[in-house]
Amino acid sequence: MKRSELFLSVLQLPVDYLMLLFAAASAYSLRLSDWAIGLKPIKFDLTFSQFFEVSGLVSLLWIIVFAVSGLYSIDPNRKFSREVVAVFLSCTVGLSLLALYIVFSQKLFDSRFLILFGWSFAIIYVLLGRLFIRGLKGFLYRNGVGLRRVVIIGKDKNTDQLINTLEKRRELGYSVLAKYKNFDDKTIRSLSKMNFDELIYTNATENQKDSIRAIDFCHEKHIVFKYSADLFSSYASHSSIHPLAGIPIVELKRTKLEGWGRIIKRLFDIIFGLIFFIITLPIVLIISLIIFIETGGHVIYKNERVGYRGKVFTTYKFRSMYQEFCTGSQFGKSGKKALKEEEKLIKKQNTRQGPIYKVGGDPRVTPFGRLLRRFSLDELPQFWNVVIGNMSLVGPRPHQPREVEGYIKEHKKAFSVKPGISGLTQISGRSDLPYDEEVRLDVFYIENWNIFLDIIVILKTPFILLKRRKAL
Repeated sequence: MKRSELFLSVLQLPVDYLMLLFAAASAYSLRLSDWAIGLKPIKFDLTFSQFFEVSGLVSLLWIIVFAVSGLYSIDPNRKFSREVVAVFLSCTVGLSLLALYIVFSQKLFDSRFLILFGWSFAIIYVLLGRLFIRGLKGFLYRNGVGLRRVVIIGKDKNTDQLINTLEKRRELGYSVLAKYKNFDDKTIRSLSKMNFDELIYTNATENQKDSIRAIDFCHEKHIVFKYSADLFSSYASHSSIHPLAGIPIVELKRTKLEGWGRIIKRLFDIIFGLIFFIITLPIVLIISLIIFIETGGHVIYKNERVGYRGKVFTTYKFRSMYQEFCTGSQFGKSGKKALKEEEKLIKKQNTRQGPIYKVGGDPRVTPFGRLLRRFSLDELPQFWNVVIGNMSLVGPRPHQPREVEGYIKEHKKAFSVKPGISGLTQISGRSDLPYDEEVRLDVFYIENWNIFLDIIVILKTPFILLKRRKAL
């Protein structure tokens, strides 16, 4: 570990402490503002100096919580998204401990405003402080300060790609001193004369004997040894190791959405699915009435889609086509006839590449149905799919069984999670994205899921819906 990295890691602690004090001062100042007093008169007689003294002690407690949560572990490659989650959870734990102390000590302190806004400001300011440290680290790296000197062993295209990236992006913190194709005796003699920090092996699985020699060399010289992912590591970004009959066994995990991740996502879907279902209920009733007046019954269209683990389920949508053109079992014989007509239209007017189809300028769509499709209002009934559990608020879009038959191998990974009403595909281009790009986004979501990614997708979705789509 470079001294500059150690210094910045140590510097993070006093920066966090100052940000917590700043958060407390901001909450107190806001409480004394005319806006806050207008909401509720002040009932406590705590002066700023008294409050700041207490805040100093509370901030020390929160720093301990941060440390226990691993926020001061030295990890130069930690993603900021993980840091956001850790800061939020740590501040929430600190808030809970403070609330418990107030309850059990029976302190007469009636200002939930101060506590709530202190917690909110703490999250914001601590994250800003951590962004400052990251920015300072990037500034030092770009100016050649604290770079890790590395030697790279390898001869495939990944080796050249790695070297080019490290040389172009100095903010990553690496300086490539040399490259060797193999770890042979000549390479060892050359490396013995060099002063470097890390050795990165990009063809570790090609020659096991040389790989072991490289590891032994690094251990002897106290040099960090790293290697590129092998075949199995490239298939899964998440894995766990556990002993079985005394042998360490590596399990390749498809997604973070297993165990507690799955529980958290389901609770999130139930709570917010019900909220959205209730909020949109008046709109649903109005749309149902308009559809009934325009083209008669069968307001809700039931459609088979493929979801979690490849199981077929029924999605609910507002009917946007004239009844005589609607497919599906709910329309009986006319539905079978409409299916044949649809196949002809797909061959003639399909605007999508790959197995997914989209009929451009579809003549079967009603005038009101065209408006529904433009703003995706026809999908509002799918909040009920979320509540009953066969869909999620965020996830890959479900497709019809006949479309799934043409899936490429990579896209079948989408069945690892529940399909969603919205997702990265929807906020990145909706149905206008090329099929291979949709696959890439779905796989990225599955491998990198976290609850904050779901929140970001949900917040962006309404703004994306306001953009005009291509021909419907």
